[in-house]
Amino acid sequence: MRTKTQEANWRSVPLSDFVMLVCAVLASLAAGVLVAYGVCVGMFGLFRMHSRQAVKAPVRVASGAKTVEG
Repeated sequence: MRTKTQEANWRSVPLSDFVMLVCAVLASLAAGVLVAYGVCVGMFGLFRMHSRQAVKAPVRVASGAKTVEG
């Protein structure tokens, strides 16, 4: 439980400290979003490269099924 002095000290926090805290939170959120965006762009680039290689590669078909007429 807080005493009257502790409660008074909490209320005497300058507004600039509160604004700085809010800005730090928003900046870290923005940095996280940008990192996630970079990871997604990088992975989509890798998938695009893989799909181009898959189109160029020849497709092998197994000839295991044979029909017998007779």
